Amino acid sequence: MNGIYYYLIAFVIIWILALTLKNKLSNYGFEISFPIIMWKTERLRGFISRISNRSPKFWRWYMNVGIVVSFIAMIFITWTLLSSLETALETPSVSLVIPGVDMPGLSIYVPFLAGLIALATVLIVHEFSHGIQAVGEKIPIKSIGLLLVAILPGAFVEPDEDELKKASKISRLRVYGAGSMANMTLALIAILIVFGASYGIPHFFAEDGIQIGHIVADSPSDGVLKEGMVIESIDNHKINDSQSYLNLVGTFKPGDNITVGTDQGDYSVCLGKNPNNESVGFFGIQASKHFKLADNSLGPVPWVLFSLVELFQWIFTLNLGIGLFNLLPIKPLDGGHMLEILLTYKLSEAQAKPIVNAISVILAMVVVFSLVVGFI
Repeated sequence: MNGIYYYLIAFVIIWILALTLKNKLSNYGFEISFPIIMWKTERLRGFISRISNRSPKFWRWYMNVGIVVSFIAMIFITWTLLSSLETALETPSVSLVIPGVDMPGLSIYVPFLAGLIALATVLIVHEFSHGIQAVGEKIPIKSIGLLLVAILPGAFVEPDEDELKKASKISRLRVYGAGSMANMTLALIAILIVFGASYGIPHFFAEDGIQIGHIVADSPSDGVLKEGMVIESIDNHKINDSQSYLNLVGTFKPGDNITVGTDQGDYSVCLGKNPNNESVGFFGIQASKHFKLADNSLGPVPWVLFSLVELFQWIFTLNLGIGLFNLLPIKPLDGGHMLEILLTYKLSEAQAKPIVNAISVILAMVVVFSLVVGFI
C-alpha cells in the first residue's frame, strides 16, 4: 500500500479525536475549527528572547545581509519557476514533499525517518528565526505553536500584529526574511557536513556494486525486485560500480525485457516509459552505491557515516528547497510580504498591494498547474 494511505488514515484518526475531545483540548491551548487545528503556548517565548538578547547586533547585521540574500533568492526562484513552464508537462518543478511517499511529479523519494527529521529542522529554524528577529526589533511575541491545516502540518511564531505594522520597513523586512535566511544557512551548514562525512567514506570503504534503496510503487520493478538487493549484473553486463550502472541503464528502451542479476538471484523486468523521458526505459528503482569495509577490523562504527550523510543531505535539500519556495513573491508567503514592503519605498501602499496581489495570483496559478500536472 502506498505510504500516502497511512498518512490519510492517521489524519482521519487525528481529526476524529480532535473533534470528539474539542472541549477538553481547549483547556490545553488547542483551537479546533475545521480545517485547522492549532496549539498555542507561551512557554518558549523566554527561550527565544534569551537567544535574541544574547547578541542583538549579530542578529541585526546577519539579517541586513539576509535581506539582500533573500531578494536575490526571490529573483532566482521566481525565474526558475517561470522558466520551468517550458518543460512542465515532462518534469513538473513543484511537488508536495511527504516522507515515505512516492509523490507524482517528484523524481526523488524522501525516506521516512530522515525526511521527518529534516522537515522538523525546516519548521524549527524557520519559525524560531522569525521569533528571534521579532524580539530583536522590539516586536513582542504573543505565542508559539503547531498547526494542522486539513492534512498539512506546520508551525508558527505569532508576533504582535499591531506592533509589527508599526515597525519600520527595514525591521519588517528583517522579520519576514529571517525564516528563509535561517533555512538557507542551515542548508549551507548541512552540505558542509555532508562533504566532510563523504570525504571520510573512501578512507574506510570500497565501492562494491549498486544497491536498491527504493522501488517506485506500481513501476515495472514493483513486486519483482526488493529494496536492499545488490545489483551485480544487467543482461549479463557486470555492474562493478555506479559508473558502469549509469552507462548501461540509459541504453534500454521501453518494452525491453531485461534480466537483473542480484545477490538474491536473477529477475526478469519488462521496462516501462520513463516519466521524464518516454524514449528511455524505466526500471522504477532508485539505487545508490554499495560499499564494503576496506578493513574489517574497524568494526561497525564507520557505517554511521552513511546514515549521517543521508540525514544531512535531506536537511540540506528540504531546507534549501522549502526556504527558497517561501521567498516566492506570493502572499501570504514571506516573499510576498517582502516584495510589498520593498515596493512601498517608491509607491504608496494602495499602489503596491494590487501589484503584489496580481503577481501572487499569477505565480500561484503556476504552482497549482505544476502540482496538478505532476498528479496527472
